[in-house]
Amino acid sequence: MEYSPTDKVVIKIDPAQVKGMPHRRFNGLVGTVTKVGRRAVTVDVSVGDKVKTLIARKEHVVRMEGS
Repeated sequence: MEYSPTDKVVIKIDPAQVKGMPHRRFNGLVGTVTKVGRRAVTVDVSVGDKVKTLIARKEHVVRMEGS
């Protein structure tokens, strides 16, 4: 699936793919794609009053419906 910056995505960890897996505390959170690479995407996620930056492989993110 192709992503572009400003897409809203949900972190949905795929346990079959271990490479590029984000920490389990981010599973189910919604973030905004900031950078797209060949195999991975960079996602900004709000956690409390901070914004965390995650690098995750494309297998672990799913585009939100309606965005």
